[in-house]
Amino acid sequence: MTTATVSPQPAIAEGRIAGDRHAVAGRPLAAVTGAEIQAPLISGGHIRYANLDYGASAPALSVVSAYLNEILPYYASVHRGAGYASQISTSVYENARSIVRDFVGGRPDDSVIFTRNTTDSLNLLAGCLPATNGRHDGEVLYLDIEHHANLLPWQGVPHRSIVAADTVAGTLDAVRTELEQGGVSLLAVTGASNVTGEILPIRALAALAHQHGARIVVDAAQLAPHRRVDISADGVDYLAFSGHKLYAPFGAGVLVGRPDWLDTGVPHLAGGGAVKEARLDGVSWATGPARHEGGSPNVLGAATLARATQVIAELDQDRWHAHESAIRSFLVEGLQDIDGVTVHQIFKDTNPETDTIGVVNFSVEGYDAGLVAAYLSAEHGVGLRDGRFCAHPLLKRLGLPSGSLRASFGVGSRLEDAERLLTGIRTLRSNGLGWDYVVDAGRWVPANDFRTYPHWAPNTPGTAGAAPCLDD
Repeated sequence: MTTATVSPQPAIAEGRIAGDRHAVAGRPLAAVTGAEIQAPLISGGHIRYANLDYGASAPALSVVSAYLNEILPYYASVHRGAGYASQISTSVYENARSIVRDFVGGRPDDSVIFTRNTTDSLNLLAGCLPATNGRHDGEVLYLDIEHHANLLPWQGVPHRSIVAADTVAGTLDAVRTELEQGGVSLLAVTGASNVTGEILPIRALAALAHQHGARIVVDAAQLAPHRRVDISADGVDYLAFSGHKLYAPFGAGVLVGRPDWLDTGVPHLAGGGAVKEARLDGVSWATGPARHEGGSPNVLGAATLARATQVIAELDQDRWHAHESAIRSFLVEGLQDIDGVTVHQIFKDTNPETDTIGVVNFSVEGYDAGLVAAYLSAEHGVGLRDGRFCAHPLLKRLGLPSGSLRASFGVGSRLEDAERLLTGIRTLRSNGLGWDYVVDAGRWVPANDFRTYPHWAPNTPGTAGAAPCLDD
């Protein structure tokens, strides 16, 4: 093992970052829980953790954490409870629906169904596609750039997929051509790519779907934490997103959309609360959100998700977008200036100033993505994501079958986080690794790693239980 020592990086001098960028993104836009946690370095010592993995799960907003502590003493089972705490919990839970509906610009009659996450929401909708005499009334159309959450649920119903073009304009043409063939009941698209951060024109896609007699569902797991969405103005029929990506703790998700399909679809989770009347040999199902929320719901998850949407809705949009754009452009320009580093995108005509969110995807020549991620964590205290990002078809078409790296950030991020990442990549390209690394359980980890977790955390590998994700 090498004995190279990596010291904590000093604070960034403002002279190293353009003054205007530092003015808008030198500090977090909003306070998040855990912003100052210290990460141990493999060489010894600690450094403030640079969290560039918001796209996987964003840290909870400090306001939301405080709200959780405020309502936690009143937590109880919701619906039909006469007790004081149950009444309060029911009020909080049901009011969360109105808050979320307002956040996304929902129509007055839109259903708001709380789920486990975005994946759960889209699977729920897949069980509600219209059918006649047991046969689906149409097919689901989706692109090859989707996250698995917006790809796999549709493979169990009549479906067809199309390959996105290398431009947004060309992709719109491809969607139009396929819709003109007829037989599509639902167009399923992402609002923003979880791999590259590129935003799709959902209003134009919704208009295309409606022109050809189809509805549209948008996977907004990545879009909602970075852009305000108005489903009424955009003509979106169904929208799904998750609290854990929107600065709320727990795994609550939500599906918002037109009630007719949802009220006649197969109940997503058969059980208590989803029925009007149950018999020994049959059941009369409820309509409305209750139809799909069988069992005891995630009350605190729904409540904190709703509170997070309120905080996000109160942000000044110009400041919000300027903060994110400053970090993204600084990072992209810095990566492109490093020899052997490639920044990836899907579309050649994406406008980086207006049509991207806080996600940057890249690879480093000569290094496995997992090794780079392990190195950045161990030697620089930087956390980011590597792999295929649950978007295998897209990574394959980008020529990255073994994966790449993704830096993602948001309202709690600062330019210093991006500079730390750039410093780590520059050091890697000029000096190589400062430690030995081995593969353990399919993941790169530092050899002879004696760092420990907090006393309350099991000191087990962080990759334990992960799917192998090895097959093409």
